[in-house]
Amino acid sequence: MRALVSGGTSGIGAAASLRLAEAALARGSKPMIAVCGHEPSRLQEEIVRSIRSMGGTAIALSGNLGDPDVPARMVAAAVEEFGGLDALVSNAGVANPALLNELSVEDWDGMFSVNVRGAWLLAKASYAHLAASQGAACFTSSMSGQMPHAGSGAYSPAKAALTLLAQTLALEWASDGIRVNVVSPGMTRTRMTEKMYEDPQIKLQRESIIPLHRIGDPMDVANVIEFLVGPLSGYVTGQDICVDGGFSKSILSHIPGRPSSKA
Repeated sequence: MRALVSGGTSGIGAAASLRLAEAALARGSKPMIAVCGHEPSRLQEEIVRSIRSMGGTAIALSGNLGDPDVPARMVAAAVEEFGGLDALVSNAGVANPALLNELSVEDWDGMFSVNVRGAWLLAKASYAHLAASQGAACFTSSMSGQMPHAGSGAYSPAKAALTLLAQTLALEWASDGIRVNVVSPGMTRTRMTEKMYEDPQIKLQRESIIPLHRIGDPMDVANVIEFLVGPLSGYVTGQDICVDGGFSKSILSHIPGRPSSKA
């Protein structure tokens, strides 16, 4: 398994990097993982060391995906090191909550440059290599890309665009044997959201409206990512799997009173 994981230094990306390595080893193949981050960090080096300690190969790549030259450089570096690419996990993303009428053009463009354009350029640079290996790509969107999320600024529109980008690629690349899918996390405890869950009242309130009654863990999402780029999903493409403990399907359950058959 030769994989590039953007946003791979913490949270869902870190968990995905480790899960891909574990799954490859369990199948008897050697994992080769490019762990990509915005800039070099201790967390990035820890993930790289962990993969190497398992018996895999890992490299650390850094760069701002908002820079249009960075995605191709990252893919080229991974391919040079691994001799090809079997999987792309486009996980990097940024959030900047705001009301849309108060949002600046710079913030809007910044959100789309990383969350959408950066993902597209990673995919574009990976295309020939994934075609050669009959590989797969998985894009990390969000349940906020499935439903409007007031106050999220450009995040909800950008994630919706990302989902449609991935599903369009799934159709365009199917004839090349490349599968493309989307994972949409719900409420998940990561470094980005940790401060929110440090408030026990907010944590309890959120847990109370999730049918499975717990906040998601990065490995919950990483397990789905591994499935979507792994061999067990060989007939799955163009799908968007929401990993949210059932929350997004529970909206009608919050209506007071039970349904009645009486007129």
